[in-house]
Amino acid sequence: MSSKVKEYIASHWDECIKENRNDFDTLVGLPYPYIVPAVGHFDEMYYWDTYFTNIGLILAGRAMQAKFNVDNMLNLISRFGFMPNGNRNYYLTRSQPPFLSYMVSDIFDFFKDKAWLAGAFLMLEKEYNFWMTKRITKTGLNQYRDDSPKDELIKLSYDLEERMGKKLAGDREKIGLHYLVMCEAGWDINTRFGLEGYNYIQVDLNSLMYGFEKNMARFSEILENGQNDVWNERAAKRKALMLKILDSGDGLLVDYNFVTEKHSSNFASASLYPLFTGVADDRNAGAIMKNLCRLEEKYGILSNEKNDVEGSFQWGYPNGWACQQYIAIKGFDRYGFKADARRIAEKYIAVADKVFAETGNLWEKYNVVEGSSNVCDEYKMPAMMGWSAGVYLAAEKYLEGNE
Repeated sequence: MSSKVKEYIASHWDECIKENRNDFDTLVGLPYPYIVPAVGHFDEMYYWDTYFTNIGLILAGRAMQAKFNVDNMLNLISRFGFMPNGNRNYYLTRSQPPFLSYMVSDIFDFFKDKAWLAGAFLMLEKEYNFWMTKRITKTGLNQYRDDSPKDELIKLSYDLEERMGKKLAGDREKIGLHYLVMCEAGWDINTRFGLEGYNYIQVDLNSLMYGFEKNMARFSEILENGQNDVWNERAAKRKALMLKILDSGDGLLVDYNFVTEKHSSNFASASLYPLFTGVADDRNAGAIMKNLCRLEEKYGILSNEKNDVEGSFQWGYPNGWACQQYIAIKGFDRYGFKADARRIAEKYIAVADKVFAETGNLWEKYNVVEGSSNVCDEYKMPAMMGWSAGVYLAAEKYLEGNE
């Protein structure tokens, strides 16, 4: 089946490419053609989706389009001071998981253009400053948030009720902010934070920030700009804080409520990020693998372990998303859990092949318990998600041993 899926992917990339150079209505213009997450479903690009999509583009021989995507993001940072959720004016109050330094690394590794890297470095400094000024907590670690005004937050609190299918009690402004915290996390909607996402330090975000700092140290060494020690020191400081604050007591690094000073009891695939970025120590890595059975199902990694929280959550049981499978594969491989990495790669190929045979499409998420497209949904699920294609190609390459 993999050959048919690969043919499908190859024949559908062009349908996901848009070009809009000028601002129009709510759409923010971009200087280069850009990729959208799904065929016929979006006119805008999204921040974190693009990292996983770019991996597929590079593997598919479309590295220039991957570079265009990154150049568009650098342009948005130049214009707005940070990378928004996407190129819509209503996304200018928030970002998404900071994967851009990883995208820059991939593009540099392919093209080897130091002059380009020097320009990208300056924009990455701006993005880093956004996270360290607009999204910093009293602990020294970062959190997801949003900068929308009060009236917008109140309005969005009712939108969250509609998405969850139930009434929510409490401060409407805080409910709205919680909703947008989930949006900036890319996990809208989930059960990770209860209804208090704004009081949490997220393990995936801080893992990515550690990776950001380590990538900047690497870029500094390549550019010989004398900043590599500064960035390595920042990464070391963050690692120490994460191991102190986010360790739930058994070695697992999890989300932490810095107001109640309690760790989340909700085990989510976000806890795999410390392996992906390399911030976990051996104790953390061992704890993650010991608890993997709470997340792993027949067809892959769950977004979130099964719990008794009422409501409909697309970032919850029984759903598994392509991005989470990739984070698991790369994280397990990095720490020497090669057999586990291969198993997750095999499971993703298996579910994608199975559902493709049944539907003729790739999908943004799968039911990893059944191995189907029978997912917990909040909207009609779009076909051919860019990150689903990207992770499919990456998983296949991993299994071939040609990373």
